[in-house]
Amino acid sequence: MADTELKRWPLKLAQTLGYSVRFNRETQQAFCVLEMGDLQRNPRGSIHRGITATMLDTAGGLTASLSENPDSVMPAPTITLTINYVSAVASGRSRAVGRVTGGGRKTKFADCELRDEAHALIATSTGVFKLLPDQRAGGGK
Repeated sequence: MADTELKRWPLKLAQTLGYSVRFNRETQQAFCVLEMGDLQRNPRGSIHRGITATMLDTAGGLTASLSENPDSVMPAPTITLTINYVSAVASGRSRAVGRVTGGGRKTKFADCELRDEAHALIATSTGVFKLLPDQRAGGGK
């Protein structure tokens, strides 16, 4: 099954920071994809670590949500997020991928990796996410 671009919430922040969010219902994984530009660079010329953290957080939360219900994305606020910065990237495409490692019906644990287009590891994260039913009309469970 091909990746699908997510165009609903929580994408306002992703759009502002310049990355797209995709997901694969079959593998129940979310992906954040960034094509590096001047907006995402820190003063030293590499990706700003705040953007790295946001991409890892987004991929983890959405992956946690998809693992509970692959047909509907529900809010999954972050309870904790630990990030390990491994290397810097200054150009090209970066991709964050989430993977659920445990949890129950209301709380999920997810690991994420951010890699550059040569598959070099940029950062990893471990997070805990709280699943909340989407209260908006037509959303969630």
